[in-house]
Amino acid sequence: MTKIRLNDTTLRDGSHSVRHQYTEQQVRQVVRALDDANIEMIEVTHGDGLGGSSFNYGFSQVSDLDLIESAADEAKNAKIAALLLPGLGTIHDLKEAHARGAKMVRIATHCTEADVSIQHFQAARELGMETAGFLMLSHRSSPAELAQQASIMVDAGCQCVSVVDSAGALIMNEAKDRVAALYDAIGDRAQVGFHGHQNMSFGVANSVLAVEAGASQIDGSLAGLGAGAGNTPTEVAAIAFERLGIETGVDTKKILDAADLLKGMVNRLPSMDRGSIVQGQMGVYNSFLLHAERAAERYDIPAPEILAEVGRRGYVGGQEDMIIEVALDLKKSTATV
Repeated sequence: MTKIRLNDTTLRDGSHSVRHQYTEQQVRQVVRALDDANIEMIEVTHGDGLGGSSFNYGFSQVSDLDLIESAADEAKNAKIAALLLPGLGTIHDLKEAHARGAKMVRIATHCTEADVSIQHFQAARELGMETAGFLMLSHRSSPAELAQQASIMVDAGCQCVSVVDSAGALIMNEAKDRVAALYDAIGDRAQVGFHGHQNMSFGVANSVLAVEAGASQIDGSLAGLGAGAGNTPTEVAAIAFERLGIETGVDTKKILDAADLLKGMVNRLPSMDRGSIVQGQMGVYNSFLLHAERAAERYDIPAPEILAEVGRRGYVGGQEDMIIEVALDLKKSTATV
């Protein structure tokens, strides 16, 4: 029987959906429920990682360091992980997160910029932390190119590199081929993971195909809570893997209980609405959705039109501020017609 680790990102990627307004009590409740369901790794930070609370990305209600400390205090067995984007989070932030109880760090870069993560992986390994790498917007690189970037991360001390479908744009073999390329390149030195989104409704299917291609770590979020159309739902993935004879160690009844708990906490669950579908169609970074919706309200330009233009311009994570420029340009072009 194949054995994988099912990671949960409700308290990090899900932060996008709640505009980074998680309370300490909510984090404690979700961690307790996930821990009871035998989830082995729980990611906790602002949606954009350590240091993400800012004017550009949105301010957290509670600092992610305080949330990490609360999560670590609550978890009996699960490992608490933090996300870090080099250039946003710093090595100082990493050390503080470790001091507060984070045992793992996941370092995320654009799919062609793995070299900016080297010093962060080295620092994390010196701290004794488990390390993982995120190659974001993986659809923007070919399988061979992605494998080269994964090797850079592994050489720096990364223990698992994930193909990250940040726009929910990958469809079936597009995901499987990228995972297979990473497995062929680094499988004798590190694990391979997959992080899916639901924009084109392939999060669970792509995750299954990723395991078939060699992935041993799969990400999900309770009820799919996450950026864009949401993540692979943890509870659905757990049951799908159980039916397929892929062992996760997750208690499926308790993970369903955890999803019900989460649904009672949030006002809005992600959906495959027009805007998020356009993100998948055009390959737009999923955290752009709520930013585009705010710009749409302000400038009276439909959010799907803003997102489509963002896709045509090829913007990547970290360029959320450019959404305003897109909205203004579209407004200007509409006025001159």
